[in-house]
Amino acid sequence: MSDVTRSYVTRQVPKPAELLELVKFKKPELRAKKRRLASALTIADLRTIAKRRTPKAAFDYADGAADGEISLHRARQAFEDVEFHPSILRDVSVVDPSVTVFGGRSALPFGIAPTGFTRLMQTEGERAGASAAGDAGIPFTLSTLGTTSIEDVKAANPYGRNWFQLYVMRQREISFALVERAARAGFDTLFFTVDTPVAGARLRDKRNGFSIPPQLTAGTIANALPRPWWWWDFLTTPGLEFASLTSTGGTVGELLNSAMDPSISFADLDVIRAMWPGKLVVKGVQNVQDARRLADLGVDGIVLSNHGGRQLDRAPVPFQLLPEVVREVGSDLEVAVDTGIMHGADIVAALALGARFTLIGRAYLYGLMAGGRDGVDRAIGILADEVVRTMQLLQVTSVEELTPGHVTQLTRLQPRARTDVWASV
Repeated sequence: MSDVTRSYVTRQVPKPAELLELVKFKKPELRAKKRRLASALTIADLRTIAKRRTPKAAFDYADGAADGEISLHRARQAFEDVEFHPSILRDVSVVDPSVTVFGGRSALPFGIAPTGFTRLMQTEGERAGASAAGDAGIPFTLSTLGTTSIEDVKAANPYGRNWFQLYVMRQREISFALVERAARAGFDTLFFTVDTPVAGARLRDKRNGFSIPPQLTAGTIANALPRPWWWWDFLTTPGLEFASLTSTGGTVGELLNSAMDPSISFADLDVIRAMWPGKLVVKGVQNVQDARRLADLGVDGIVLSNHGGRQLDRAPVPFQLLPEVVREVGSDLEVAVDTGIMHGADIVAALALGARFTLIGRAYLYGLMAGGRDGVDRAIGILADEVVRTMQLLQVTSVEELTPGHVTQLTRLQPRARTDVWASV
């Protein structure tokens, strides 16, 4: 190419005034907690911060699952193996992610799941979760093994929706008293939990020697040295108060087994149902046949759940079970789902396949460990933004517009043909 036809970019020496227009210094954030939470763009980012700030035993209790943690891995993989099918040319300048579930409104299509021993993760514990949920307009669920009393959760979330998760314990009178206390405190929904006849094999907890209260050993002291703030909070705040247990000594497995009863049956469901004035939801359903039986019994709802992978490892993945259950009982009761939710797109996918609602456990705890109440706000905010953005990109303006046509569940594992062993049960 000749010099005549070659074109050149005209260059000039930049003027100082023009350079100053390009230089924009961000005002530094001096508050360390606000700075680190602002840097978290995803729940995975909050998990990274939480792991850095929390002693190993406490973090692993929240993060881990049972045995080889296969159920948890499969649940998260199932959400990743989703293909969305968006529409086009629809006005999504305004999107409404609110839902009505179990007799009341939720500003977002997810709530906080029940988690045990929560103040061990971070000292604000359930108070942080309940108050953040109330401000966000979503339900908060207190576990029987929570570390804040029913009445204190109500005080932290006086005007929002509080739900209570019940274990039917060996000493039935303890469970009955909890039901009565939750009713008096104005909790509107009871989760009757059915997937915990005994405690699952939480191997991380056993390897860490995790106990309640935490024991100071050479290992825990060494692990605590880079995290003095956690121990300062733990040692200078009120001792752990459980929603039900009066004795807290021993390993987590021992405590769980003392609270759970392998003899629990449908007769217990009948007794609790007669006592409870609000909505009764059965949590831990893992097959279609049980869902059908519960619908026939007239419960208000079910939660498809394998307890976050923390009970029976290799249990069914709730998200994969969801479409079949909804086809069978979706017109008779409300179906919620948990386990493995780490992104707002996971929530939208579950809603599209017929779930009325979803519950987050670890995602909430990562926020709590990363920054207390502010961290829970951040976790809720991240998921809310992801839900709205996913709905906008699918080009739907409300949860009601989501349909199974918006989602394909891609499969990696497919069962061999077999006789339906449940047909004879």
